[in-house]
Amino acid sequence: MAASAGTAPENNPADNAEWLRWVSKQFESIAGDDKGIDLEEFKVALKVKESFFAERFFALFDSDGSGTISLGELLKALKLLIYGSETEKLQFLFQVYDVDGKIPKRAVVSPSPGKQASASQLLCCRALGDDSSGSIEKGELRTVLKSCLTESSISLPEQTLDDLTLALFESADADKSGSITFEELRDELEHFPEILENLTISAASWLSPPAAPGPRRVPRRLSPAYWHNHRSELLFLAGYACLNVALFASAALRHARSGPWVPLARACGQCLNFNCAFIVVLMLRRCLTWLRATWVARILPLDQHVALHQLMGYAMAVLAVAHSGAHVANFVRSSRAEDGRSLWEYLLTTRPGIGWVHGTASLTGLALQLLVGLVLLCSSTFVRRSGHFEVFYWTHLSYILIWALLIVHGPNFWKWLVAPGCLFLLEKIVGVLLSHVGGLYIVETNLLPSKVTHLVIGRPPSFHYRPGDYVYLNIPAIAKYEWHPFTISSAPEQSGTIWLHIRSLGQWTSRLYEYFRLHREPTCFHLQRAGSCPPRALPCCLPQCYIDGPYGTCTRGIFTSEHAVLIGAGIGITPFASILQSVMCRFKAAFSSLSCKKLWKVDFIWINRDQKSFEWFISLLTQLEIGQATGDPAGRFLEMHLFMTAALGKNDMKATGLQMALDLLAEREQKDSITGLRTRTQLGRPDWDKKLAEEKKGKVHVFFCGSPALAKVIKAHCERFSFRFFREHF
Repeated sequence: MAASAGTAPENNPADNAEWLRWVSKQFESIAGDDKGIDLEEFKVALKVKESFFAERFFALFDSDGSGTISLGELLKALKLLIYGSETEKLQFLFQVYDVDGKIPKRAVVSPSPGKQASASQLLCCRALGDDSSGSIEKGELRTVLKSCLTESSISLPEQTLDDLTLALFESADADKSGSITFEELRDELEHFPEILENLTISAASWLSPPAAPGPRRVPRRLSPAYWHNHRSELLFLAGYACLNVALFASAALRHARSGPWVPLARACGQCLNFNCAFIVVLMLRRCLTWLRATWVARILPLDQHVALHQLMGYAMAVLAVAHSGAHVANFVRSSRAEDGRSLWEYLLTTRPGIGWVHGTASLTGLALQLLVGLVLLCSSTFVRRSGHFEVFYWTHLSYILIWALLIVHGPNFWKWLVAPGCLFLLEKIVGVLLSHVGGLYIVETNLLPSKVTHLVIGRPPSFHYRPGDYVYLNIPAIAKYEWHPFTISSAPEQSGTIWLHIRSLGQWTSRLYEYFRLHREPTCFHLQRAGSCPPRALPCCLPQCYIDGPYGTCTRGIFTSEHAVLIGAGIGITPFASILQSVMCRFKAAFSSLSCKKLWKVDFIWINRDQKSFEWFISLLTQLEIGQATGDPAGRFLEMHLFMTAALGKNDMKATGLQMALDLLAEREQKDSITGLRTRTQLGRPDWDKKLAEEKKGKVHVFFCGSPALAKVIKAHCERFSFRFFREHF
């Protein structure tokens, strides 16, 4: 198996040999005319943030002290670190940390012509694999840990850095001599078997070869687990396909005697009648929310309604092209039959008399093609994810014009539209009435790191929702006619207010952040404590808003699970913020009344790239930990797992000391140095194979909210372990 990013291949001799051959070829492309790599090239190749580690590794690789690394030196070092014993790898780590260690005489030579060795190079150069006769002083350890923090994008106070240094130094300095010897470092690492096991040469990540094709596997969509976990979606798609085939065949047979093109056009038109009317049913959010509480939720794929809506949109586009193409081909055939009309008359005039209303079928057909194409283009992922959600929003409103044109275009479409159209109209009327009966007020705003806006909105007594629900928000001061969906991040048990956490990712959300950055009124913030709508005398002080909802999502199924695994990536924590608060409230109630005994284990996994993102909900997580401490003494009902992906992981040699220091200080102070929580923040990315395999505490349901790319990864792992996977869609 090829090496993963950041590591050299291990254990397999054939792969190791192939990897070293690949390294030789890469070296030739990087090295200059002098057939060597100097320190600056080494830094650029490693893409390090902190030059300390680049200089240390360079000095140890440069065994002859020439100021450049030759191919022979590089291969010698890599072979030792790949094939070497555990002791030899630890010796290398010790030499990295022993900043002022003695230099073997044979390692000190003049740099090559035209290159000047740095002071750290001359100080640190030594032959890789030599037994170290030095020791690590406290100041050296502090320097190393500070560089580790910089590499990991972790910002801690100087006092915390001193505490980390002291914790690791006192633990490793067994004889209390004031310095750490190689033997003491080795003994200390034995207390961290996971770190010792993952000790690798990940500093040479730039040398990792491209991933080789692995063994051929059964495609995921053909595996039994995939079919088991997607039964409702597959049955729905099968029924949808069969219905379209039946409609297509019936229309084609009725017009079979009308030539080759008319049956195709009529058949596609019949399918379009159904699809153009039924596509709206998949977006009747109020009806779907009601259906989630019924037995229908176990049969129909309600959680996939957005994906199915998109699929139906693509089907409509294909059918529309085929329908129009068949008609154009028939017009060409008719014009050649010398009926007195040209092709442009068929397409751009009402003279042929084609259509239900005054022969406008061709003109309305062309307009429909343009509108459907525009909606399809502006609904693409590129447009929606590039910060131009408003383009998607406004072009999607053209469905009203599309329906009007379809009614004029074809004589039968109105029959298909009656039932879905009435439901749609009823939903809209109810939504408008409920959302505009008395405006709400934003009683508090908090601007959080990474441009996240925390809104606290006065909650009317009649507004009831469930954990994980979302609402459509309209703030006239930002945009009078725009409504945007956001998950409610407060628990239903919290009376008086509802919370929304909104990250600036597009034009509207950016305007929202800037508006409250410039127009905050601290004199009004006391009203948040009262939990009531403000007096009419203060409308200038508090921005007015409207909400449409609430609407349910797949997270409503959490309380029917036995073991729920909640995975949030970045701001994807918002639905789980509400759920976690509600879970703990129900857990406390169940503790005394045993009224909620089905859900008996919750694992919460939050993945953030940087340290500041944890500040969004740090107070909430602190409260959950406090509530957990007074809960069931027999075991932890809620377990939290926090990951910081920008930091160096446990399999990175540069992070070894930092990992040990963080663990030791967390054990001593009973809190994590990065977040201040009792839960330890884990550096690097989760190992999903290991993480999900540990979840064997009853029937497991995995709920995810985050990026689509990560959703695919987690979904594949869930299928492997036969876990039900639910993803937040809206």
